Amino acid sequence: MSEVVQPVQPRSSDKPDNGVPAAKPNTSAAMATATTRRITSTRDSDHQKLVDKQSFDYLWRSGVAGGMAGSVAKTIVAPLDRVKILFQARNPQFAKYSGSWAGVAHALRIIYHQDGVMGLYRGHSATLLRVFPYAAVKFIAYEQIRSFIIPRKDHETPLRRLLSGSLAGVTSVFFTYPLEVIRVRLAFETRRDGHSTLASICRRIYTEQSIDRHAAATASSSSRGSSLNAAAAVQASLPQSGLRNFYRGFSPTILGMLPYAGMSFLTHDTCGDILRLPAIAKYTTLPRPANTPYDKPLPLQSWAELLAGGIAGLVSQTASYPLEVIRRRMQVGGAVGDGHRLRMGETISLIMQERGIRGFFVGLTIGYVKIVPMAAAAFYTYERLKLTFGI
Repeated sequence: MSEVVQPVQPRSSDKPDNGVPAAKPNTSAAMATATTRRITSTRDSDHQKLVDKQSFDYLWRSGVAGGMAGSVAKTIVAPLDRVKILFQARNPQFAKYSGSWAGVAHALRIIYHQDGVMGLYRGHSATLLRVFPYAAVKFIAYEQIRSFIIPRKDHETPLRRLLSGSLAGVTSVFFTYPLEVIRVRLAFETRRDGHSTLASICRRIYTEQSIDRHAAATASSSSRGSSLNAAAAVQASLPQSGLRNFYRGFSPTILGMLPYAGMSFLTHDTCGDILRLPAIAKYTTLPRPANTPYDKPLPLQSWAELLAGGIAGLVSQTASYPLEVIRRRMQVGGAVGDGHRLRMGETISLIMQERGIRGFFVGLTIGYVKIVPMAAAAFYTYERLKLTFGI
């Protein structure tokens, strides 16, 4: 009798209830999956750290990027900036050249022949001392204020962008305005006036005696019948000096900064959105770098970033230029005329008497030529340094 060999039945662990044999576990695939999950988790945690805009790491990186962006931009356009200041402030030697491209070129030639290349950059050291902290504070403030006003993508509106940029500009001006007054005074001087050092300019501005005629007239008109008011009238009529001289033109500066910074950031961000539209994104954007936050928009190509920045400068300059002219005239008030401190209303009346409405747009042509490359260079440098810093 032959022995019958029974077939080996599969163990319950090898055969599921549906009768289909279970495949052997792939140990290599399981290990690869676990590794991928660990890497993804690590990247997610890194990204969460990078987008923490309140961290000290983010603050110093955005501050350095902003300061360097402002310094690069100002250095590129420093000669044009010097000529524009001379035109705006009605320097007696250069006022006759304002209003035309030939005048701009002639003014540049005169400065070059008188003082050489360094003459074109006169006051630039004070400019950089002001611009680096100014741009650093402006970009830091914008990132912080924007993160507060626009906490999520669905909160992003043109009005919120405008408000974020305006408040950032006001914050930066408040902390750096005295350096701007010093820079303008240095740029206003020519060889005919003689050369002044940074220290001598500071001493001169501090000790300049000026009379607030409006305050004196107001106090005088209300002084009848009151010894206290009479004393106030005498005090208002006395020449004044000190730190307040470093804030000449501060009010129109704030008023001008609201539309300038607001429109600048609003226009740049809006142009960035347009250039990142899916229909044209493949022509305008770069691949996402490995170290950038996951919620950051794709970086623009160089030409697209420069275009967005240039348009932002053009729009913001147009919106704020009349107030910039008023500010320049107020800042050099102690260097021309009888030296009394011009109020904003007096300055507006003076400009209207001299040249009418056109007086508020003196130097706007050279302003366009200056602001477009400056804004383009500033935004381009800032965005590229943010990529380098991983923010």
